[in-house]
Amino acid sequence: MVNPQQVLIAEDPALNPSPVDAVVFDLGNVLIDWDPRPAIAAGVGDDRAEAFLTGGEFDFGAWNLAQDAGRTFAEGEALATAQFPHLADEILSYRANFGESLRGPIDGTVAILKQLHAAGIPLIALTNWSAETFPVALDRFDFLDLFEDIIVSGEEGVAKPDPEIFEELADRVRHLGSLDDCIFIDDKLANVHAAALAGMDAIEFTSPEELRADLLVRGLPVEQ
Repeated sequence: MVNPQQVLIAEDPALNPSPVDAVVFDLGNVLIDWDPRPAIAAGVGDDRAEAFLTGGEFDFGAWNLAQDAGRTFAEGEALATAQFPHLADEILSYRANFGESLRGPIDGTVAILKQLHAAGIPLIALTNWSAETFPVALDRFDFLDLFEDIIVSGEEGVAKPDPEIFEELADRVRHLGSLDDCIFIDDKLANVHAAALAGMDAIEFTSPEELRADLLVRGLPVEQ
C-alpha cells in the first residue's frame, strides 16, 4: 500500500529541495525562434534580405548586438545608414517589422520550462535583447511569465558574453544562492564559455531533446 505521506513528499516541491539554485535560460533560439530575415524581407523582399545578411558587406550581427547592449535603434540606424546609404532600406526594415523576426515558441524547450516550473525549480532568463523590442516578446509569449526574473541586456547596458552581465546575474540570484549552483543554457558557445568562467554549470543548447538529456543527467525533473 502506498503511504499517503510519501506521495505528498514526492509531489510537493517545498519538501523536495531543488538539485540546483536556479536554471538560467537564454531566450532567442532557445525558447523563441528568432530569425531577422523575415523582418527585413517584409520591407525589401526575400532576395535583398538574404543578400544583406549573407553578402559580407554589412555585419548585421555586430550591429544588432550594439542595440542589445543598450544603444538605441535610432542611433544605430543613423550610424549604419550614413555608412551604408545604399542599404538603408534593409537596415530600417528590421526594426520596422521586428515582430516578423519572432517565428514562434520552440515548443520542446517550452515544455521543459513548464516542467521545471511545475517542480518548483527557480527560473531566470538572461537574454541579449534590445530594451526597445523586448516588449514585443512579452506581449506575445505568455510562458515568459514563468520566470522569476528576466535580465534584458538592453536594459542593463551590457550584453553577453561580457563578464559584467554575469555579475548582474549573480546579484539578481543572490537570494536563491550562488552562480556556482546554477545551470545556464544558451545557444551561443561564447556565452556558454563566459557563463562557465563565471562559475556556472553551462550547457550549449542544440535542441530540446539534447537539453532534456543534459538536464536529466543533472537530476532535474524533465522526463517525458
